Amino acid sequence: MSAAIPTRPISLERLKRVMLPISQATGLPNEAYTSAEHFQRERDEVIGRTWAGLVFADSLPDRPFAQPVDFMGLPLLVTRDRGGELRVFHNVCSHRGMQLVQAPTEVQGVIRCPYHSWTYDISGNLKGTPHIGGVNQHKCDGFDQTQHGLRPVRSTVWMGVVFINLSGDAPEFADSTAALRERIERFIGRTGWSSLGPGVSGGKMSLGVKCNWKLAVENHCEAYHLPWVHPALNTYSRLEDHYNVLGYEGFSGQGSLAYRLSDVAGTKLPCFEQWPADKLCHAEYFSLYPNVLLGFQADHVYAIILTPQGPGATHEELRLSFVGDGATSDTYQVSRAATLEAWRVVFSEDVFAVEGMQQGRASPAYQGGVFSPEMDQPTHHFHAWVAQRLAETTAARGV
Repeated sequence: MSAAIPTRPISLERLKRVMLPISQATGLPNEAYTSAEHFQRERDEVIGRTWAGLVFADSLPDRPFAQPVDFMGLPLLVTRDRGGELRVFHNVCSHRGMQLVQAPTEVQGVIRCPYHSWTYDISGNLKGTPHIGGVNQHKCDGFDQTQHGLRPVRSTVWMGVVFINLSGDAPEFADSTAALRERIERFIGRTGWSSLGPGVSGGKMSLGVKCNWKLAVENHCEAYHLPWVHPALNTYSRLEDHYNVLGYEGFSGQGSLAYRLSDVAGTKLPCFEQWPADKLCHAEYFSLYPNVLLGFQADHVYAIILTPQGPGATHEELRLSFVGDGATSDTYQVSRAATLEAWRVVFSEDVFAVEGMQQGRASPAYQGGVFSPEMDQPTHHFHAWVAQRLAETTAARGV
């Protein structure tokens, strides 16, 4: 079997075609969805340069804990200390580069490297270096232990999602998401965040899809596919009831003027106190670039982390959050279950569409396609966002 031919980086000229006005633009080419080399470039040049969703905070127990995470081939480690603070590190020992933690584990004291038994506290500080200076010599002249702790990854927590910035130089997370938070607060008010409680609770769902992560983002951006992919949803939240959410840096999406799940599914849940009474049937759905999907309704919120697992594979992890402490009581158990099941149906219906688009990327007859000037505006916005970041690094390399 002959060796695979490396994929050349997408040219600057081709990327510029993606960034043209929507009526003239061509979408990202096939290799952006199928190439292993491009997948790694996106990790470093697109995803790694901004704030990406890593895991949900509730995936770690409320006690000292360490959880290894493979993020696009990078071994990372999420820890929770006794005070509940979450940190993210590169999951490698500072000594010889051994992967430090192999499986989720409680931390009782220190984290120990299985190779030479160097130890770290849960805050990443190097604590023990057995025999570093010779047999039974656990200290060494000239070796500054404080300089060799675990290498941290810049991180923060919002909406129950642990976000990371691999490059370490993205704008502050609060600045990056200011416009999104301001838009959401038109519905939930500035104090609405606290009514969701700490983290995300009340519903979980996982889904594996055989598609590139970008196709899942694109699909969530737009409502164009609604009548054909989501016929049940389209009966009460029709295509003509939807609008595009545009004009922002770092996210796009869609809104509905006729979201009526509570009527259709017979659910009754507490609503945000600040949600305008004349907009209780409004809902908005955002793709927060690069890989977090959000949905806001008057009585619940969802967040989805898309974890890219390869050019043609993505893991989707969903959390529902309900409003107020009472919403998680037994009184609302049936309504919570019905809400989760409704979203399970919707997101499962999307699988054939995103997987079909992935399969289509194997065709040389397709090289990015075109956009509907009206219906595909959020999708084009995302393509242009990706292309812009690739273009910046491509230009720097002179490709």
